[in-house]
Amino acid sequence: MANITVIGFGEAGTIFASELVKYHQVTVWDSKLIGDAGEAMRNKARICGVHAAGSLAEALENAEWIFSLVTAGNSLNLVLDCQPLLHKGQSFLDCNSVAPGTKRQAAEGCLGRANYVDVAVMAPVPPKRAATPLLIGGETALQTVQFLQQSGLNASFGSNQVGDVSAIKMCRSVMIKGLEALTTECLLAARHYGVEDEVLASLHASFPSLGWDGDFPHYMISRVAEHGVRRAEEIREVVKMIEDAGLPASMCIGTIATQQRLPERMTQRGVVWETLQPFDWKQTADDLFLRR
Repeated sequence: MANITVIGFGEAGTIFASELVKYHQVTVWDSKLIGDAGEAMRNKARICGVHAAGSLAEALENAEWIFSLVTAGNSLNLVLDCQPLLHKGQSFLDCNSVAPGTKRQAAEGCLGRANYVDVAVMAPVPPKRAATPLLIGGETALQTVQFLQQSGLNASFGSNQVGDVSAIKMCRSVMIKGLEALTTECLLAARHYGVEDEVLASLHASFPSLGWDGDFPHYMISRVAEHGVRRAEEIREVVKMIEDAGLPASMCIGTIATQQRLPERMTQRGVVWETLQPFDWKQTADDLFLRR
């Protein structure tokens, strides 16, 4: 049984903490623990059977394995905050969706202190939980894969180099987050013109395996409504990755705008995600964009 710390007690962090506590002692830390949401988050920790630390220093003190599951925009800053608190023998698993260059910067921040491990989370965490595929990179990737597999997680070796598995993940995000954005933009316009049924029928005829005639459109647009702000942060890192390669990132820049637009409209209208359940993309489009 190892001492594990999960930093970032949001959706993914909560699931991984809940799965890892079946095998190990788990401590969680989130900056929201010291804010207005602190008591609710401590209650959630108690339900999960994990310890909520009182500070980042406490969370890291006895940790052997540290999972970073924060937003893309906070990923590198977290490493800098952790840097003076890390020590040899620890492994820092950076599970955040950021550019390969950002991962390499983070690895430099851990140099001479903890082992830095590049982790690419290759699918949404909620449906599969512990079975979510994880690609592992870095000098200690093989040892990390062995530990994670013994801890019930679906980890596989990707590379000995930091950045490689994140490049796989982020190139995939061009397509996945772009498809969410395209679906949102396409169907909002179709709904406005009253032709959504015909558009969906045409898409289903061209791509029948995706489920355009079923739940697929609802799922795609729901991901933007729930996670669009976080996805926009991730795609900014994708833009950085593409531009670092000397290539244009025109499509991704558009994806950022579309991923942000729906949650921004929700905020303007005072709508929170929970009130949209069960999610219906047509009703959401009508309420947020089409009704004056």
